[in-house]
Order: sequence, then structure tokens, then C-alpha cells
Amino acid sequence: MERIRWFEEARFGMFIHWGLYSILGRGEWVMYIEKIPKGEYAQLAKQFKPKRFNAKTWVKLASDAGMKYIVLTTRHHDGFCLFDSKVSDFTSVKTAAKRDFVAEYVKACRKYRMKIGFYYSLLDWRFSGYHNREKEPESFKEMVEQAHSQVKELMSNYGKIDILWYDGAWPYDAEAWQSKKLNDMVRKLQPHILINNRSQLPEDFGTPEQHIPTAAPETKFPTHLWESCMTMNDNWGYSAGDKNWKSTRQLIMNLIRCVSGEGNYLLNVGPKPDGTIPLPSIKRLKEIGVWMKENKESIHHAGRAHFEGGMVGLTTAKNNKVYLHVFRWPGEEICLAGVKNKIRSGYLLASNKKVSVTQKGERLFIQGLPQKAPDAIDTVIVLKLR
Repeated sequence: MERIRWFEEARFGMFIHWGLYSILGRGEWVMYIEKIPKGEYAQLAKQFKPKRFNAKTWVKLASDAGMKYIVLTTRHHDGFCLFDSKVSDFTSVKTAAKRDFVAEYVKACRKYRMKIGFYYSLLDWRFSGYHNREKEPESFKEMVEQAHSQVKELMSNYGKIDILWYDGAWPYDAEAWQSKKLNDMVRKLQPHILINNRSQLPEDFGTPEQHIPTAAPETKFPTHLWESCMTMNDNWGYSAGDKNWKSTRQLIMNLIRCVSGEGNYLLNVGPKPDGTIPLPSIKRLKEIGVWMKENKESIHHAGRAHFEGGMVGLTTAKNNKVYLHVFRWPGEEICLAGVKNKIRSGYLLASNKKVSVTQKGERLFIQGLPQKAPDAIDTVIVLKLR
């Protein structure tokens, strides 16, 4: 299907968590975890004047890293909108910033031909009915009505949108959120959109969080699409004290693991309150970009191979090529087992240097390799099938 083909081919995207919680610098759940009263929390909107925000800088960083789409938190669980809304005054347009950051983000994405995703949280912690639906049914009803109105605004006011990424439906079901009615409206306004599974309906794609399935998730999703969303450290939103950064090597390995299972990797950044992306995130994205520049052929449009990477790494595949991602370089020879395909030739993807391939039954020997890994993170060997 044309509607989903781009998603299957993209394989790599950026997630962005940014909002009032960035000011406090303790993660995106700070209002809930610290039980900050909504009136006190609302005062943060007076401080939210991100003078260094530049959507083009964000999108270019994603593009240079080899990412093909971005998903921005247009509104998180705290209810603060980064867009103009007629049904709420708690927005970046109606408070100190006086800016529609979603509009600026969309414009930048179009400049760099980046597919556009909107994250939207159905729940809103400011409504007492969310916390106790039975005792506050009218408040819950108002929250649902707000969600439907704001999703309609997002689907109506920014041109073609490629992904609607719901969150925050728990602990209520699709009936409580009127999800079918909501998504029918979305598809009427945006016929080509992809919708995730977090409105409590299966829809188009699954979203495993902070883990990568060892096998493709159960295919209750009509299109069998999935996407692992993961952080670079421990938090989604900016956390000044969170220094638990994953290495660039680990991030690239995560990307390969997703692609080898025919899934996508949605890698998060949490910009600071001034709108800049933290330097550790920038450093890792630039290093990923260097690797992607030489090896993107093994990622975009690629998927699961007919055989695995054995003791040295993982495999991805496209058309008549299998890409062996060598994370543990063994030296001058590599042996793979279970190779039923006939291999015609092999070469190093980055340098185009030929390697020798010999098959003995279902064992494949790749020889003539340098003693030391050409790429310290992941050297990719292309194996062409007959």
C-alpha cells in the first residue's frame, strides 16, 4: 500500500518531547510525580519564552543523522499545547511565548522534506475527571471533548500530516475516549495518515516503548508495522540531572536490531527550555550521521534477511543484497551458518573493497578481511545473492 510504504522504507525517525516540563528539568512527568497543583504548574507558562528555539536546526539535525520523519509532542499529559487552540487558553500562542511552535515545526519539516508526525496525549492531568471518572463524569466528558476538538484542529490547520501518534489513553478503553469516532474524523481529514495503536484501537502500527522485540510483535495490526520508541538517556523530556547516556554504538546497534526485525527506530531528544537540544544528544546524532552517510543503504528500504549474522553481528536485506553488520570484528575471516542462499560476491559497503566468499554446504566463509575493523562501531559487508 502506498500509504504505508514510506514508513516501511524510512526505518529511522526522531521523537521530540518538549514543553513546560522542560523548564523544571526533571522529566516530562514532573507535574504528576511531584503532585504540582495545576495552578502552580500553569505559572510556568509565564517563563516559557524559548528565545533560541529554531525548528530548522532541529529538523536539519535529524536529516543529517539519516532520519526520515519526526514526531513532535504537540501536547503532553500536562495539557499545555504548542499550537493555537480555540478550546484552551493553556497554549504557547496565548501565553508568554506568543508562538505556534507546531506551525514552525511543520514549516521546517517541509523545507527538509521530512515526514511530519504529531504526538498528542489524550489525557490531561488538569481534569479531575481523569483521576476519578466515576465521581467526576462531567469533567471526564469535558476532557474527551477537548481531545476531539484539539485533534481536529491539528488535522485541519497544518496541511498534510503523515503520522498521528496518540498517547495517554490508559486506564480507559476505546469506548471511553470514543476512539472510533475520533479516528474516523481523522481519516476523513487526513486520508493518508498513519495512526498508532495508543487510542486503544489497533489502527496502523504498534509502538513498543524502551525495548526492541526479539521477534516481530503479534500482528494484530492490519499492516504489521511497528516502531520502537526509545530514549538516549533515561528520560523523554529534558532532565538536567540525567547523565545516563547510551553510547553512539548502542544507538546504532538498536537501529540495526529494529531494521533486522522489519521495524522502525524512533529515537528521542528532549530539548532544553530555551529550545536547544542538549549537547550529548547533538554529539550522538552527528556521530550516527557520519555512520549513516556511508551505510544508509543497509537501513532505508531494508528489512529482515534470510539468514542471521551469527557470532559477529546482525543482518538486514534489500532486493538481492544482504548486509552483514559486524559489531564484533573477528579478524581476517568470518563464518556464517544456515546460509541456504547462493552468494555471488561480497564487498565492504563503505569502501566498495571486494572480499572473498566461499560456501561449503550451508556455511559461508568471508575471507580477505583486514585484521582490524574498518569501522569501530559497525562495519557493513554486502553479500550479493545469485
